[in-house]
Amino acid sequence: MAYVAFVIDVFSRMIVGWNVAGTLRAEVLPLQALNMAAWGARGSLDDLVHHADHGSNYLSVVYTDRINELGATPSTGSVGDSYDNALAEAVNGLYKTELIRRKGPWRTVEQVELATLEYVWWWNNARLHGELDYRTPVEVEEAYYAGLESAQPALAGQGSR
Repeated sequence: MAYVAFVIDVFSRMIVGWNVAGTLRAEVLPLQALNMAAWGARGSLDDLVHHADHGSNYLSVVYTDRINELGATPSTGSVGDSYDNALAEAVNGLYKTELIRRKGPWRTVEQVELATLEYVWWWNNARLHGELDYRTPVEVEEAYYAGLESAQPALAGQGSR
């Protein structure tokens, strides 16, 4: 059995952290995905609201302590609140449809892990998303950061001539 955890940036729909493991244990599966996302973050996570479902591995002390260490605010929503989990369920459903069912059968966790690495790259860099005006998550991120840079005033001596 292979289990997969994704950390998704709601703004760009980019998969920013992921992990494949043979166990659901908090310190193995979701914590490694969270650590990958934190490592790749471009700045402070103080304004981040981290949503996860009510699974015991996401409510564990080791996982919630790490969210607090990062400065993020944990949020598990309310029981039965379908809006909180809709994006995650959509990504998981697409992953299963576009990769797991289409390319299987899988014999090892390592096979799923390598295929997931390729899938995440494709998802972020090549797959067009209707919710993003048929752009990729990378294009959305690049446009956002380009807008931030162009909004910065030129420093003395750095303006165009």
